[in-house]
Amino acid sequence: MNLSATLLLAFGMSMDAFAASIGKGATQRQPKFSDALRTGLIFGAIEALTPLVGWGLGTLANKVILDWNHWIAFILLVFLGARMVLEGLRGNTDEEPCRRHSFWLLVTTAFATSLDAMAVGVGLAFLQVNILWTALAIGGATLIMSTLGIMIGRFIGPLLGKRAEILGGVVLIGIGCQILWSAIGG
Repeated sequence: MNLSATLLLAFGMSMDAFAASIGKGATQRQPKFSDALRTGLIFGAIEALTPLVGWGLGTLANKVILDWNHWIAFILLVFLGARMVLEGLRGNTDEEPCRRHSFWLLVTTAFATSLDAMAVGVGLAFLQVNILWTALAIGGATLIMSTLGIMIGRFIGPLLGKRAEILGGVVLIGIGCQILWSAIGG
């Protein structure tokens, strides 16, 4: 795979994390760049690891992983999205947005949005690619896009108020449905 194909793949894989990060940034109260970078690092690290795991599993059990990864991503994203929607609907409109998302919430969201990268890793096991460089490119693109997503969400959040959390949840549910649809429906 040449450099341009690797970069296109990397930024394509980062789009789910970018959308989720916008939602996360919108639900925070004026996140700092350090918070955005923290999110980018978590999302980027997980997005870099999952193609490596997929590549390793692809050499062992290609069919089993590909049969279930979209269901796992769908369930995780719908669960996280529904939780955000319920919090947004339940919350008091006077309540302040959160200052910072928990580490484990970010890890869970990052894992759910990176399962497609694991599936790509499975496919890459059958090609002549340098999986380490490809995984680093995917992780780097995700770091950039997730950090940018949080900062974009920072400006959207005050405009939407508590509805930002509902919108973020709907986006996560939409990403989950899109992953499932592309895997089973076409």
